[in-house]
Amino acid sequence: MSQALTLARPYARAAFGIARDEAAASNGSYAGWSQALGFAAQVAGDPRVAGLLGDPRLTDAAATELLAPPQAPASFARFLAMLADNRRLALLPEIAGLYEELRAEAERVVKATVTSAAELPAAELDAIKASLRRRFGREVEVETAIDASLIGGAVIDAGDVVIDGSLKGKLERLQAALAN
Repeated sequence: MSQALTLARPYARAAFGIARDEAAASNGSYAGWSQALGFAAQVAGDPRVAGLLGDPRLTDAAATELLAPPQAPASFARFLAMLADNRRLALLPEIAGLYEELRAEAERVVKATVTSAAELPAAELDAIKASLRRRFGREVEVETAIDASLIGGAVIDAGDVVIDGSLKGKLERLQAALAN
């Protein structure tokens, strides 16, 4: 996995650079490339397609046509052709993930996951989002997840920062403190 990320990183940077240049030239956004990369990554990640991508009988043009969504910019098709030429199409899921990280950084957005024992009311989510916005000084996109094993409270995962306010986490810390 780490080797795949290492190999994918320069391609993700290249894709982001192309998307940034196109967005600057047309006062657009990075969304077109995000959608195209997401589509291509999903198709390339399918086990049936992954086996096909490794087949030497598949031409670069056919692979590009298979992976490029119809609404994708022409530059995206050229990017896929370059990946096909370098035998890196299998890295599309990693490239897409790294591209999204670069996009979030450029748009000054923090993506956070709030995992709680039960579904949180909208007011609580709004308060968490506002608190994270103050802490990071950026816009915050929040996804929610439910994990009944937390017993109560929530765990917030925002990139490199993890805030464990769950009852399960507090009990584990108390147990560790008592054991010492």
